[in-house]
Amino acid sequence: MSISDEMRQLAEEAKKAGRIMASLSSGIKNDLLNQMASALESQSQELIDANENDLVAARQRELAPAMVDRLVLNEERIQSMADGLREVAALPDPVGEITGMSKRPNGIQVGRMRIPLGVIGIVYESRPNVTADAAGLCLKSGNAVILRGGSEAIHSNRAIGAILKQALTAMGLPAAALQVVDTTDRSAVLELLKLEELIDLIIPRGGEGLIRFVSENSRIPVIKHYKGVCHTFVDASADFDMAEKICINEKVQRPGVCNALETLLIHKDIAETFVPRIVAALRDNGVEVRGCTVTREFAPDIKAATEEDWGAEFLELILAVKVVDDLDEAADHINRYGSLHTETIVTRDYANSQRFLREINSSVVMVNASSRFSDGNQLGLGAEIGISTTKLHSFGPMGLEDLTTRKFIVLGDGQIRQ
Repeated sequence: MSISDEMRQLAEEAKKAGRIMASLSSGIKNDLLNQMASALESQSQELIDANENDLVAARQRELAPAMVDRLVLNEERIQSMADGLREVAALPDPVGEITGMSKRPNGIQVGRMRIPLGVIGIVYESRPNVTADAAGLCLKSGNAVILRGGSEAIHSNRAIGAILKQALTAMGLPAAALQVVDTTDRSAVLELLKLEELIDLIIPRGGEGLIRFVSENSRIPVIKHYKGVCHTFVDASADFDMAEKICINEKVQRPGVCNALETLLIHKDIAETFVPRIVAALRDNGVEVRGCTVTREFAPDIKAATEEDWGAEFLELILAVKVVDDLDEAADHINRYGSLHTETIVTRDYANSQRFLREINSSVVMVNASSRFSDGNQLGLGAEIGISTTKLHSFGPMGLEDLTTRKFIVLGDGQIRQ
């Protein structure tokens, strides 16, 4: 069977399964997710063994340490996947929710009902936990899902998918509701992107190259989960202890994730004091700092930042630092180089905090908090499908409700249009 025929068959089976998933009760879906969670826990060693194959290959390819970290499955991360599935099971089911019912002058009642999207295709790189997170969210919201992970995590994704499908089969539900594309052949993605009559939405998660590839080749609507060029602006009134703590957490805790800090902006009035302090703290944590001309006046031994650095998603222990005149220049810089992901201001000036919230139009905007909170779980959505940087339909961390749409419903008692 050709790749084209294989992907069409896979999508056709998913579409049939999706109709069954859309009609399931909340109780059945919750039971399914809880059983999936238990299966991951009970078969954790199988997952770790499969993951080791991916880690060996990653080290042979000399991937950056931050990228290898994203691939790792250990007991803690497997437990986190299981916990995420249980959290999604515990969330209110959006499917079937009716809102906005009103009576028209002719007596008909009009409202809107929330329904699944249908079949969701997710194309992603690196982190194998996405396989479980995405499956849980899509199935709980009544959708079928087709998952195509990167070649670097193929063994891990296959293993996770197989375990989750076992739970579907054990409950008498269609295993085709959860499809993990088994080939690393890139043409499989191209074939999937042509199937607009079978797949309702494509969500790419990964680097800039992947996002552009999917967007340029898809006939299916795409919600982009674009790169995370996240900024923090340390205002003139900022508490230095707070600012240092936030910046170190944003850059150092997990530098290889999309909500990590990539560019630090510092108000000129505090540059002489704060630049040497934050550069020293960053270096103590193994961060390479690249600064603008003014930044290097106060930290002369750091590298000079290039134009390319301002728009870079480093995904490793590298940080660009720029001194700006004021909030206006900080906002201009963010609007020019940002990716609509997450931006933070550290300030004790209430007026500036409110201006930052109003004028910065990224999907998540924070005051005095780490960008690492830009995460569906941390923001109360349960496990997330990703962070949308596309303003239409969904913007920011995507939870259950973002995987549904609404249809109009009309209730009458025999009315006809005159």
